Amino acid sequence: MSETEMYEALHPDPAKKGGRVTKSTYDIYRDAFLQVVPTDEGGIELQPLIDGIVPLLPQAVRENTSPGWWMMTVKLDLEARGVIERVAGKGKQRVRRT
Repeated sequence: MSETEMYEALHPDPAKKGGRVTKSTYDIYRDAFLQVVPTDEGGIELQPLIDGIVPLLPQAVRENTSPGWWMMTVKLDLEARGVIERVAGKGKQRVRRT
């Protein structure tokens, strides 16, 4: 029996704990996420972000995971690590690469 490598996802709020997730699935979502998130100051809203990520995922990943849950897990982790940031302002949450 092979052991699945796990990844400790962080949360940007120090009072909250991230979670342990499968590293291979995290890496797939992270790579797709970073292809879609822009660096421009306007960023991207979360729904268009997930809409852009899903087509980039392998079919087996799309069918066997919850893209919304994974997108949020990756978003929070990348935010905690300083790879992305929330765009300040009112309205729907937007993110951009730092």
